[in-house]
Amino acid sequence: MQPVFFVCEVKTNMKNITKPDQSRAPIYEALQTFRHMRVVPFDVPGHKHGRGNPELTAFLGEQCVSIDVNSMKPLDNLCHPVSVIHEAELLAADAFGASHAFLMVGGTTSAVQSMVLSVCKRGDKIILPRNVHRSVINALVLCGAIPVYVNPEVNCHLGISLGMQQGQVAKAISENPDAVAVLVNNPTYYGICSDLRAIVKMAHEAGMYCLADEAHGTHFYFGEDMPVSAMEAGADMAAVSMHKSGGSLTQSSLLLTGPNINPGHVRQIINLTQTTSGSYLLMSSLDISRRNLALRGKEVFAGVVDMADYARKEINAVGGYYAFGSELINGNSVFDFDPTKLSVHTRDIGLAGIEVYDILRDEYDIQIEFGDIGNILAYLSIGDRMSDLERLVSALAEIRRRYQTDSSGLLSQEYISPEVVTSPQEAFYSGKRSIPLEESIGCVCSEFVMCYPPGIPILAPGERITKEILDYIQYAKIKGCSMTGPEDPEIMNINVLE
Repeated sequence: MQPVFFVCEVKTNMKNITKPDQSRAPIYEALQTFRHMRVVPFDVPGHKHGRGNPELTAFLGEQCVSIDVNSMKPLDNLCHPVSVIHEAELLAADAFGASHAFLMVGGTTSAVQSMVLSVCKRGDKIILPRNVHRSVINALVLCGAIPVYVNPEVNCHLGISLGMQQGQVAKAISENPDAVAVLVNNPTYYGICSDLRAIVKMAHEAGMYCLADEAHGTHFYFGEDMPVSAMEAGADMAAVSMHKSGGSLTQSSLLLTGPNINPGHVRQIINLTQTTSGSYLLMSSLDISRRNLALRGKEVFAGVVDMADYARKEINAVGGYYAFGSELINGNSVFDFDPTKLSVHTRDIGLAGIEVYDILRDEYDIQIEFGDIGNILAYLSIGDRMSDLERLVSALAEIRRRYQTDSSGLLSQEYISPEVVTSPQEAFYSGKRSIPLEESIGCVCSEFVMCYPPGIPILAPGERITKEILDYIQYAKIKGCSMTGPEDPEIMNINVLE
């Protein structure tokens, strides 16, 4: 089968130009063709179209395992795409308004790390908010770049960190003119957006790249009345988690680049860490999901916003809870708000977010995205139904009636500004010793400690352990947060610098 590049012709008064046809899904189409070919597999994977693992085939279905195949000429190669994968990347770039798009099969973690590694090397400074996903700091461990943190403002009532203030970014750029890049969350897990256009402008005027972690912002590219997307704002690179609000399979993502980025260099960086055996299940899900969003995204996300608005209104009417939204916008630390985010403050009913999270799952069979110290997040996307939201609202009302208690004594602060002593890479690879957690105050941490989700480190390598941080960790453990990061799975001990 010969690969074909699918385009539609658009006529203008000036000349004929070609524009990618967003109704096509080249990887999916190539797999459909392959499925009907009587190919005898003497290659990997070893299950041989599912025949070698009947239990797996029965579980996933023959249609699924039959296209779990290896790279070959008719299906292209993710490491060096020249045909159907290349087509899919061009279509994705067009749909997202990017100069280039890379299909990522290692999750948005891989996209974020490739983004940072593409512009940073050992000793380079990068300006970023501290409330970043662990993948950003992991990238600093790998490349040796030095973080310059812009500590975000905190909403004291909600206990959550907000966006990057323009003045703080300007100050960080002024004090660190040798920094190579500024990284922005667009949005945060809670739906908070910084003034991305202004930050891009400041970064570019200073000769720096602007990178965006858009793990939770896929819908910004397709919905109406959404916060500005990274590519529209002029950012140089953006990591977009298609599997979150975009509907693709878990672990599938996109890395978008602007005109100032060399795609050949980025491909080389991606190939340092990404698998050489790209999953066609994941890639085809990206292909099909991009097509769906390009053709129907505007309509679909309008429905998601309507559902979120309805849920916020109904939850706030219950009393005790606070489902926050665009009223938080202040033009600076909350420049904009993602209207699809259903974040609910629970502490006023006397329950930590993680406690409500557990009750919803264990007693009401409702699985939400996460619960932290004071809030829960119900992640709304293209697959949600109004009936399910009504069930959630009813469950929250009943939880308030059954479990409401005195809120005094509950910890309120979600974000604690760290004291950075040394770079993440130096701390991670330096000599270390394991000591009891309660004896670690004043020591410098050499590993990560975080609640997952959301995966924002409470402690990162190179940061000093304080009593406030230790109290937070102990409190989160007691409340039942899923703690990850340290070598010790029970987090009774922690690694610190010798």
